[in-house]
Amino acid sequence: MSLMVSISGIRGIVGDSLTPDVVVKYAAAYAEYCNRGTIILGRDGRVTGKSVAHLVSSTLIEMGCNVKAIGVCPTPTVALAVEKLKAAGGISITASHNPNEWNGLKFFAPSGMFLDSDENKRFWEIAQRGSFAFRAWDKQGTHAAIPEFLEKHLALTLKLPWVKPALIRKRKLKVVVDCVNGSGGVIVPKLLRKLGCNVIELNCDASGIFAHTPEPIPENLTQLSKKVKSSLADLGIAIDPDADRIVLIDERGIPVGEEYSIASTVKFVLSKLPRTKSKSVVVNLSTTRAVDEIARQYGASVFRTAVGEINVAKKMREIGAIIGGEGSGGIILPKVHLGRDAIVGTALVVQQLAEFDGSMSQLKATLPHFEIVKGKVQVGNLNANSVLLRLQKNFQTKGVLNYEDGLKIDFPNSWVHLRKSNTEPILRIIAEAPTKEEASALVKQFAIEIQKVE
Repeated sequence: MSLMVSISGIRGIVGDSLTPDVVVKYAAAYAEYCNRGTIILGRDGRVTGKSVAHLVSSTLIEMGCNVKAIGVCPTPTVALAVEKLKAAGGISITASHNPNEWNGLKFFAPSGMFLDSDENKRFWEIAQRGSFAFRAWDKQGTHAAIPEFLEKHLALTLKLPWVKPALIRKRKLKVVVDCVNGSGGVIVPKLLRKLGCNVIELNCDASGIFAHTPEPIPENLTQLSKKVKSSLADLGIAIDPDADRIVLIDERGIPVGEEYSIASTVKFVLSKLPRTKSKSVVVNLSTTRAVDEIARQYGASVFRTAVGEINVAKKMREIGAIIGGEGSGGIILPKVHLGRDAIVGTALVVQQLAEFDGSMSQLKATLPHFEIVKGKVQVGNLNANSVLLRLQKNFQTKGVLNYEDGLKIDFPNSWVHLRKSNTEPILRIIAEAPTKEEASALVKQFAIEIQKVE
């Protein structure tokens, strides 16, 4: 398995593609990219996180950077610290939802947002050039621990104008939270208790030993589903290892669907704003159309971007969006920070449920209903770009086409999004329709269309 280098940072299997020399190379390049300024450092709790953090920290110090280390913390906490402390940058040591054997580095700009495509290009050029100028003994940087930033993150979330712990406490919500023993294992249960919930912790020891496959999708959340049902809980919350995604389980133990994390919170936030006020929402091209229907109900505009948190966040900053995110369970609320944040998402979801006169399943029933199905097709020796160009010609009169990120075709009641993989010779197919059968049929149809291209 080769090292994955993308707009989301670097990621690989520790001891295989992610070796000490690779870590040193990218940490040194990042120090140079940041002009050897102050760097915020955090990690997601993986077993290999401590050793990788030592490598990164030592390299940054030897390059002349001052390092401020948060320790085990959510990726959004690192982002928040970069912004609030006006640091030159930040690194979150995480492989997101990848299994135990993986780790990686996510890199932040001084804004606290991830590096965008142009910034990454400059950074990668430095990394590929190599030959880093390490500093003499008396010109090296320093290291300082700032564990208190987790409390800062909590405080900013609790200060949100729509979050009312007293109201939540009256509802006496019982919540089961599964943090897969990742970086959310301390902060999320603590937040829920401060919000007045009766909390049942599941896999919250932050040991980094994942209790199950960490991707928060239904097949990996069976333990959480059973616990919600057996505990007669009101809600189940699944947090991914670096705590930037939140997925919900209803009171019956049934997954709400990761797309509905952003859909429900968009509805909640828009409902708090005057209908006469101009407002906008930003999501990526593969996020559910339910967001558009909800926004229409509240007189809001929806803007869509290429897939990737930084693309959504940049557009939000550009137009002053009130809320945004991605259908994978990523919620972005600029009132706290322009980045996906499961801590903020947790507060919004619990507040919404506390105010709603009913159960989580009844709350979901108030939202527009769509089903998303995903697939992929091997393109072999075919050029993925050529395949997409041919499909553009074949479907240019059959739907509304968008070329910003692969090819998306919007039909009256459905859509399909075709994207090439950055790491494999495949095309990914994402389709949404009112029913799962219709969405599956779209995926099958376009898999055949792709294979017909010569």
